[in-house]
This record gives sequence, C-alpha cells and structure tokens, in this order.
Amino acid sequence: MSTVTSTSTPTSTLLVANRGEIARRIIRTARAMGIRTVAVFVDADARAPFVTDADEAVRLERGYLDGPAVVAAARRSGADAIHPGYGFLSENAGFARSVIDAGLVWVGPAPEVIVAMGDKINAKAAAVAAGVPTLPSTEDATQAGTVGYPLLVKASAGGGGKGMRIVERAEDLDEAVAAARREAKSSFGDDRVFLERYVARSRHVEIQILGDDHGTIVHLGERECSIQRRHQKVIEESPSPGIQQPTREAMGAAALALAEAIGYTSTGTVEFLVDDATGEFFFLEVNTRLQVEHPVTEEVTGVDLVREQLLVADGQPMSATARRAAEHLRSHRAETHAIEARLYAEDPAAGFLPATGTIEAFEPAAEPAVRWDSGVEVGSVVGVEFDPMLAKVTAHAPTRVEAALRLALALERLHLGGLTTNRDFLAAVLRTPEFLAGDTTTDFIERVRPRLAVEPDLAGLERMGPVAALWLQERNRRTAPVLAAMPSGWRNARLPAQTVGLRWGDHETTVRYRAQRDGTFAVGDDGRAVVHEWTPESIDIEVDGHRSTARITLDGDHLHLSIGSSTASLQLVPRFTVPGPAEVAGGFIAPMPGVVLDVRVAVGQAVTAGETLVVLEAMKMEHHMSAPADGTVAEVRVATGDQVANGAVLLVFEPTEATGEVAP
Repeated sequence: MSTVTSTSTPTSTLLVANRGEIARRIIRTARAMGIRTVAVFVDADARAPFVTDADEAVRLERGYLDGPAVVAAARRSGADAIHPGYGFLSENAGFARSVIDAGLVWVGPAPEVIVAMGDKINAKAAAVAAGVPTLPSTEDATQAGTVGYPLLVKASAGGGGKGMRIVERAEDLDEAVAAARREAKSSFGDDRVFLERYVARSRHVEIQILGDDHGTIVHLGERECSIQRRHQKVIEESPSPGIQQPTREAMGAAALALAEAIGYTSTGTVEFLVDDATGEFFFLEVNTRLQVEHPVTEEVTGVDLVREQLLVADGQPMSATARRAAEHLRSHRAETHAIEARLYAEDPAAGFLPATGTIEAFEPAAEPAVRWDSGVEVGSVVGVEFDPMLAKVTAHAPTRVEAALRLALALERLHLGGLTTNRDFLAAVLRTPEFLAGDTTTDFIERVRPRLAVEPDLAGLERMGPVAALWLQERNRRTAPVLAAMPSGWRNARLPAQTVGLRWGDHETTVRYRAQRDGTFAVGDDGRAVVHEWTPESIDIEVDGHRSTARITLDGDHLHLSIGSSTASLQLVPRFTVPGPAEVAGGFIAPMPGVVLDVRVAVGQAVTAGETLVVLEAMKMEHHMSAPADGTVAEVRVATGDQVANGAVLLVFEPTEATGEVAP
C-alpha cells in the first residue's frame, strides 16, 4: 500500500504542521538535509522559538487543527510536503487525504492505515487477525463483568492518557465512563470508549517500526515507557530493563507481523502491555506517527527517525543505517542505553496539576552532556492552551545506571525559574534504588512514592543566603543612579551592617554583611566572604572557606539561584509590609487556570471528605476538585462554563469542626 504521492524530485520545502519542541526537532533534520522549512503558528505562539527557527512562517487564524488552513499555508509558501509531527493532525486520516489530494507529499503512513489503526477497537481486531495476543475487552459497558475489575475505560480514538480512567468497583463505572467520554470528545472529537482488563503491575513497552514503499518493514528495538502519571508517560528508555531476550524477540516479531498485515510505511510504534508477573505481553495500540519518546531509539541505534520519514515520503528506500540497526536488533539487545525525561510545567505535590507562568530562567548546564529537545526559552509564556511540556531531556551512556545518573544530574544542574515544574520529581525517580534496579512497572509512582519536590529548609536557606545577598549588593552598586563607584556599604563612620531578608517556602532568614577594607565581607557574627568574580548572571564566591559558583536570575522580588546541583527560588522579604486584600476564610480555590465543567454542589449542601465539588478542565484534561474534609458549602462563586484564573475562589467551604456540628 502506497503511503505518499509519487514524487520525481526530493522535497525542497517542508511545512511543519505542529509547534514547540517537535517543530524545532523536525526543522533541525530538514535543514541538515538541505530542505527549506515553513512553520505555522497561532497568536499564542507568535514569539515562540520554533516560529523563527523556520525559514518562514504562516499565521493560522483558527488554530492548529484547521486542516484546510494548513494546506492553504503550504500552497501559499510553496511547500511541496507537510510533516504533521505528533498530536494535532498527525493521526487525522482526513487531513492526510486532503494533503495528498492537494498534490503535496504527506510525511506519514497512508490515510487508510491511519483510519484502521486510529480506532483502538478496529486496531485490536487487526491484531487478533495477525495472531497478536490482546487483553479481554468490551465496547458495551453493561458487559463489564466479562472483563472483570479492576478495568480501564479507554477512549477509542484516544492517546496520551486522555479519555482514560481506572475503575476498581462496579459502582464507580458510570461516572468513569461519563468523564472519559467528555474528555475524549474534547480532545479527539469522538466520545466512544471501551473497557479493557487492567493489569496493575505491568510494563508499557513499545516497538519502533519503520517501513518504506520498496517492501522493507523493520523494527528498531523497544522502548519502555512505564513511569507514568495520569496514564501519561514521563520517563522512557531503551532498551527495556524488564524483559528477557525471548520476550523481546517475540514482541518484535508480533509487531512486524501486524505492520506487514496492514502494509505499514513510514515510522510508527506498536504498543504492548507486559504482565510483570508472568512475562506475557498483550497488544495495546498502533501509533501511526512519530512518538514523543523517539529520541531514545535514535540515541541507541544512531538512526535519525525524522530523516527516515522524509526519505520514505519521497519514495526512497530507508537508509542503510536503519537496515543495519534493524538486522542487529532482530536477535540482540541494544548495546548502549538511553533514558528520556519529560520536563513539564506542573506541580507534582498538587497531584501533578499543570502550572502556568513565564519562564524567567532556563539555562542547561554544559555538563553532563545530554540531549535537550525544547520548545521554550527565557521569556516563553506557558499558558493553558497547549500541553505544558517544556523539554525532553535524553541521556545516552554505555550502561543504564550511568544514563540514569547522568540524566538526573543534568536536570538538577538546569538553571530554571519562573514557574513550578516536575524537575525535582524526575531527578528523584531516576535516583531511587528501585529505578536503578530496573523495577519500573506502571504502578511505580504509587508504589515507590519518590520525592515529589525539594522541600525548603532553613539550613539550605542559610547556606544560600550570603551568596544571594552579596550578588544582590554588587548588582545594586552597579545599577546605582548616584555614587556607583563607591564601595558597597561604604561609610565614613562605623554603622550597623547591611541586611537582606530572604524567604524560601515557609522559612526566613536575615543575612547581615559589612564590607571590609581589604575587599572581603564580614558575614553574620564571625563569618567571612570573598567575591572572586561577579557577572549579571553569576557569582564566584567563597564563604568561610567554601567556594562555589552560582547562577542567579533576578525576577521581580525573586532570586532564582543554582549552586552545583541545588536550585531554589528565594523571595526578597520587603522591609515594610504593604497591606493587601484579605484571604477568603474557607476559600476553595482553583489550583490552575481552566474552565469550569461541572459544579456539583449548592449553597448549604453538606458534603463528605473526598466528594467531588467542582470539575475543572485544563489542557484537555479533567481535574476533580474534592472536599478536603466533611463540611458545608457556604457560597458558590462559579458556574458551569466559567473561565477561572489560578487562585480564583470557586466556593466557600466550612469544615464540620468550624460549624460546631458533630460528624455522624
């Protein structure tokens, strides 16, 4: 089955119908192949780096899902091919067909294959026909008993964890199905769901496949993607640490059997669930596109998967490099190891809720050397419109442990500030004994409970305090409007030391320092500090014989400070407190900006701890806001359909203890 229109000449101009890090990734390979690139963008992305990375860019009036506008942009810019990236229109068969009908080259599998595999129910039937093992499932919610509990509600057209719910008990099924339908409709325009057996202790393993129009279909080994939150992957690696070679070979053969049966070309993945107890594997789905986690395969095989896509789209055979790698991986494990972590703007300590804000600091350290695929830079605004992923960070090393530790250190040494991220959580996962031992099943986060964030502590604040204070004093002197040449704190009489108040979380400290005649600083009661070098972005400082270099970014009243593998955002404590609005007592606030999908309570209603009060939608995901304790709803301040900001009061809640009532 042909995947693309025939072309007598190679692609010369490629339109990338995507945004962020994947657009930059595709542009990078296209440029290396001598191909001009065209970006498309919406107003929210007007200042995004990918827009200026391309040779030219075309504004989309109605968004990235406007297929006709994307095709029109390709014609307007003279592009002869369209690469959809992943997400958005990448698995939209109608869009693929419209690209081909417009006489353009579609970089991806045939529309017929996208249709067949884009519906999980149809894909499962194809897998059964190809002899690939599958999990028990049903499309009829009334037949849930045939599947058994726990089970998984899954969107038929879904992916990325959207439209998916775990159901432990029969009485929870109806609400789970309803929520999954709403989320699937919002994300994919298709509210169909099905039920499938849920294997709690399992591994999520996928096989990278590649086919061309010359009859060659290969696989390039496996990736394990078992570390997940909300059914979305956060850490991926290749090869899998948890499967034996016979299973690896059997899964590869099953993936190829299915790929050959459907006539697959271009890149894609066949995903499997592996029962960790028995070693059995079961088909999950086929992703008819490039995957977010493709860099780990590229690192261990040396194959540029975007280049392969472009070669195949032009009607050329896949590269000799890909064929050699595939031949080796048919019967051997990859000889090196790669691990990728997805850096998100989200708050792990708040149930991994997405976060928004402006990136004030974003500077990877030069060492250890890792691969950064990022769509943001300093000044980028993370809003509610798109997925909150900031970067994919990939470490490649001779051994798995070395790759994990290298990746953890690279994340820890990233100078980052301005918004809440999962960086500390990722580093903590990578350093757990369980992860290093390869004990990485899909229940990892709940079972191992890695540290969610670095907790502020007074000892750390007191160590960082003099560094921050002395960087700040030098900046103040250099930006002083008068007497800038005078030494910091200079007086012709002995006066009290200068002070700087700093806060980290709930901890506060006051740094006292006094400039000495020899250029050093007296710090605190008997400390001594020497500033060896100062720049607007850093300070090389020695405090009581301990020398370190810190990267520092001033963001309003916050100092984002990185020393070695430690990072903190310290707040300057004002000398005088300015009165502000009082907080609403009992205020039940929005933990993120979003849209109110459902208000389930009324004024005066008694509720129990854990009961859902309000349902918010942010970034195409539903978030159920639950009562923190038994109590009564005193006020309701929002209605269904309202757009709310982060921190907005949704309702006023009075715990039972506050009302003097006795809980039943």
